[in-house]
Amino acid sequence: MPWTFTDDVDAFLAAAGAFLAARPAENTLLLTVTATLRDSGPDAYGTEAPVLGWWRGAGGEVAGALVRTPPFVPILGTVEPEALGPLADALPLPGVNADRDTARALAARWPRHRVDEEHRLYRLGTLMPPSPAPAGRPRTATTADRALLTGWIRAFGEETGQSADRAERVVDERTAHGGLTLWETDGEPVSVAGVSRMIAETVRVANVYTPPRHRGRGYAAAVTAEAGRAARDAGAREVLLFTDLANPTSNGVYRRIGYEPVGDRLLITAEPE
Repeated sequence: MPWTFTDDVDAFLAAAGAFLAARPAENTLLLTVTATLRDSGPDAYGTEAPVLGWWRGAGGEVAGALVRTPPFVPILGTVEPEALGPLADALPLPGVNADRDTARALAARWPRHRVDEEHRLYRLGTLMPPSPAPAGRPRTATTADRALLTGWIRAFGEETGQSADRAERVVDERTAHGGLTLWETDGEPVSVAGVSRMIAETVRVANVYTPPRHRGRGYAAAVTAEAGRAARDAGAREVLLFTDLANPTSNGVYRRIGYEPVGDRLLITAEPE
């Protein structure tokens, strides 16, 4: 069966939204990216129009989906292996962000490629806040924290090699839905953890950041645990997060507070011959 492509996020969600929501953990990136495109417009990630696609199996059901927001590479959600050949034939792929097996299968079609990032997806199991807890207490960020948090999001991007172009928008969007939790000591913010809007009863923790002078005191673990607890109290059935596999410290921290591995994703770029 052929792939169908569109730049219309509403048409994409009408066709593939239920498919994505049926497996929200594996499709978390597509769910949050399409929500941002729907709420903020097609230029939310860049000036080029997005490319959204879905593939139907032999029975006519949707069995694969992707979203691309140029200049970023396509993000694949769950997809049947037999959809990969038709995808490679139908859409020029400068690279891919997908689960490990899917990414490797597509990369095998390219003469040369490089693996730029390896991430592990975790879901929160039994929450185990750090004990003893570090000094301080959590609070929800407000608009008064905008300048501080924008600077922290930019610093996070610089440290992790991610774009910080959307720092203000990220802070504004997450503050608006109560999605930024601060840890404070003596009235001073020392760490932050953000969560995405709830989609399909699922949220994803992101932008966990502690300034260098406050590190090594357990603040990141405490604020991440609190963000997960608050999300569950708000009705989330799934609380997810991604870690960089090159950072054993963060992987260890999240495991200790109750996060369990789901699977790995690779960001692979095709290189010219």
